[in-house]
Amino acid sequence: MALPTLPLRHLIVPALALLASTAFAASVHWNPPGLPPAPATGPALTQGGYLKPEQGQAMLDAALTQFPDRESWEAYAHHARTRIQEGAGLAPWPKRTPLNPVLHSRRTYDGYTVENVMFESIPGYFVTGNLYRPTQSRPSYAAVLSTHGHYRRIEKREDYDAHARFSPLMQARCATLARMGSVVLSIDMFGYGDSMQLVGQDAHRQPLALTLQIWNAMRAVDFLLSLDGVDPKRVAVSGESGGGTQSFLLAALDPRIAASAPVVMVSSYFFGGCACESGLPIHRTSDHFVNNAMIAALAAPRPMLVVSDGKDWTAHVPKIEFPFLQKIYGYYHATSNVTNVHLAEEGHDYGPSKRAALYVFLAREFGLDLSVVRKADGRFDESKNTFETAAQLRSFTPEYPIPHHALHEGGAILKVLNSLQTGER
Repeated sequence: MALPTLPLRHLIVPALALLASTAFAASVHWNPPGLPPAPATGPALTQGGYLKPEQGQAMLDAALTQFPDRESWEAYAHHARTRIQEGAGLAPWPKRTPLNPVLHSRRTYDGYTVENVMFESIPGYFVTGNLYRPTQSRPSYAAVLSTHGHYRRIEKREDYDAHARFSPLMQARCATLARMGSVVLSIDMFGYGDSMQLVGQDAHRQPLALTLQIWNAMRAVDFLLSLDGVDPKRVAVSGESGGGTQSFLLAALDPRIAASAPVVMVSSYFFGGCACESGLPIHRTSDHFVNNAMIAALAAPRPMLVVSDGKDWTAHVPKIEFPFLQKIYGYYHATSNVTNVHLAEEGHDYGPSKRAALYVFLAREFGLDLSVVRKADGRFDESKNTFETAAQLRSFTPEYPIPHHALHEGGAILKVLNSLQTGER
């Protein structure tokens, strides 16, 4: 029996679709020329100063050539987000479990309150931090997640008072934003602050820190959105150094972040020297490459402030990274949504002038009240903030001890996290 003859269109259309899908895959499966050779075995990690500044510039130029418009960029952005999620060990996303938050020891100061907080990002692992809230009632509140960078090792008890989320720099930022009318949550890095009591200082240098810090930040957004009056359309994140890495990774992966302000970390050639930033293959695989400027660009067209300085790896931002960001934001006709404040004479910190840039940015984007924190001459006044000791800010105290079911070892934490991905317990 003769086979039936198919109309020509039934042959051509599938063939065209196959060609289109092949071309699409080829366009998003991208490694730019000029990268250092990948290792013969194992993941291609991009730690520390992986490239030179001129190489970073070349990578961004190659990206703009490869993805010259919004359609091609968005296709690659979707692919890059997938690879980042996979590289971080978070594909599929873990099941969200009850946070079981505990808030205690509320103190009231001039225009704001502070509470000590813990919640479970996964069963048995407790994210620790402080919640700052304005005392003045409002119809709704913007929310800001504040992340911190790296600090020297704790050698003696007094070191805690200048450490991580306990530091006066973090307290100044959080208290001022609360006085301006936002709800602010500061959280510990994995193996820092109160987390150190759970897993010890050395745990932070494990690649698991990168996995867990992304997940903890996403669960911190869940926590903020669970609070009465928080506006889900006005959620921001900001941090410096390693906290800047957390900021642009969260903004890239979590669409609930409406505005971001990574400080002294957006670079095209420096990828972060800690395992919590570059210890897993989030930047490079066989079919994708992103540097930190490209990850920051994944937030487009949502508002973003990039703060840079003249004495670290962000020294080139005005000439290299910021023009790239403007190009990507231009694909969305949103060039004005990305801003760079460059402080050429300053160094690697989240000091007063960098905080001032944040206050102006979030006041503009979220309608916060600058008048309550500005002097008549326009300078910012943080003198009404009360600076507490680490002992006052701690989540784990004699009255609120570490819960008996808390996890204390990386393998156990990873096992629970994996079970939330597979559904197996």
